[in-house]
Amino acid sequence: MEPFNPSNFLVLVVDDLNINLQIVGAILDGEGYATTFATSGQQAIERMNAALPDLILLDLMMPEMDGFEVCENLRARPECCEIPIIFVTASQEKKHVLQAFDRGAVDYITKPFNPPELLARVKLHLELKHTRDELKKAVAELERLATTDALTGIANRRSLLTMGENEFLRARRYDRELSVLILDVDRFKQINDNYGHALGDEALTAIARAIVSSMRKGDSVGRFGGEEFVAFLPETNLDDGMKVANRIRTTIAELSLFFRTKPVKMTVSVGVTEYSKEDLKIDDLIQRADKALYHAKHRGRNLVVGMSLQDLKSASITL
Repeated sequence: MEPFNPSNFLVLVVDDLNINLQIVGAILDGEGYATTFATSGQQAIERMNAALPDLILLDLMMPEMDGFEVCENLRARPECCEIPIIFVTASQEKKHVLQAFDRGAVDYITKPFNPPELLARVKLHLELKHTRDELKKAVAELERLATTDALTGIANRRSLLTMGENEFLRARRYDRELSVLILDVDRFKQINDNYGHALGDEALTAIARAIVSSMRKGDSVGRFGGEEFVAFLPETNLDDGMKVANRIRTTIAELSLFFRTKPVKMTVSVGVTEYSKEDLKIDDLIQRADKALYHAKHRGRNLVVGMSLQDLKSASITL
């Protein structure tokens, strides 16, 4: 984590007396903090809308809208609820202090305040906020890494299967349509052997982008493993799933990668199936789509083959 630097933080100072704003502003500016000011509760809310500060020094006793009301208003807003608020007050009454904490303040300073104490408390709560923000970023990044394929940037196998299970349960619960596609890059080993693994990685990344660009917002796609990709298409029957698959297949066939200025073409084979009431789990659909993919490979590659549960039972394949 980067060392604490006051110039990275904006502090909003709220007080109805200009002299107090000048004093506090001079102290913060001298330390290197960026500052903005408000002379009323309403103006403080407007300042929040204009630029979210990192911390608020809020006067308790103000006309029209006091510090309690301002604090309560800000805490009700999702974008403001985690901004630390330090009350600045001349009141020595314990009930005011308790009210301040009850409304969401993280600390309070009594007037007349001591500048080193003011700076120490501002720094403490900004460091705490910065640490929380950095931890949230780290957790979000770990979650992303845990669910994303490192090479292609789409869902990895574990995340993909979770999405598929959710779509399957939704289709089963509400008797909705669902199609599953399995795509496999044709003769991918030859790409690696003839042009190197770097171009192979580039090919997988390009194919992932082509798949995503050919799908709707509500569809899900991920790398199933190696050169295989799986897509889940909710509210989609077998015929429409095959149309999507053919659109993906055509898009990929039109791509060109280059090896030492030499164009390298790619194709994919796709197996497609749809949800049946007899299916017990998402694996049933994946396995059936995989059988359809086998037939696409067997029939010459660069082909889409669809297979319903009835097709599987009767050993007939629908193109």
